[in-house]
Amino acid sequence: MRIGIGLPSGIPGVRGDLVVRWAEEVEAAPFSSLAVIDRVAYDSYDPLIALTAAAAVTRRVKLVTAILVSPLRNTVLLAKELASLDQLSAGRLVVGFGVGAREEDYEVAGVDHRGRGSRLTEQLRALRRIWEEGEVGPPPAQPEGPPFLVGGFVEEAFARAARYAQGYFHGGGPPRAFGRAAELARIAWREVGRPGEPELWGQGYFALGEGARERAIRYMRDYYAFTGPMVERIVAQLLTTPQAVVQFVEGYAEAGCDELVLMPAVPDLDQVGRLAEAVACVW
Repeated sequence: MRIGIGLPSGIPGVRGDLVVRWAEEVEAAPFSSLAVIDRVAYDSYDPLIALTAAAAVTRRVKLVTAILVSPLRNTVLLAKELASLDQLSAGRLVVGFGVGAREEDYEVAGVDHRGRGSRLTEQLRALRRIWEEGEVGPPPAQPEGPPFLVGGFVEEAFARAARYAQGYFHGGGPPRAFGRAAELARIAWREVGRPGEPELWGQGYFALGEGARERAIRYMRDYYAFTGPMVERIVAQLLTTPQAVVQFVEGYAEAGCDELVLMPAVPDLDQVGRLAEAVACVW
């Protein structure tokens, strides 16, 4: 199983130079990918701009949206942005798509929250066509465009992943929850007659070192406040010790995960090295 790490671009108050330095640290570490989250009504960086900054200071790691709330965006402009980023990164982009769970983002963007699933399906169809027909340039660096992943926990999400993507992105939870979702993704894949197996990606949050846990919990409670009482279950999944990280990684590997992305819950630059040290025994 490959192990990726997130950028701290989704944490409020993070300076731009830290985002760039973080990407440089990751490039020098063994992580396979660098991922970003997507919010509009929040003190966070735009995910595609953050990945473009990362692309400028990296040469090796894949650049991943985990995930991009694409129904908020104009499809043609999105096609141009994704192709531009794929070119600027020399073909290292992987695009995870989802509908997003927060109505507030849609309200602020002036986009109807209703029908977002249908819009995502149409976007997944349209993006490849736009690139193939050359409606806007540049073309993506990857011949058929960047790989697509689809996230979500409902039946429609698994169906979209099977029909229009190269794999499925699970948004978090214990390994057993990933295992259940992965099986549903495989079933949907077989039902539409796709050969082989879908790429299966997972996600978790970490905060390592003295004093990190309390700050991470504050961030997680703020970021996931919209879930109500569920937020405490999400906070309980936060990985705050090397032992917890190893157990989580091993659990996902046993459940059949192809790539696990661990997202930072505190923006301290030493988190990159701490995580690399924690997972060194399972690489």
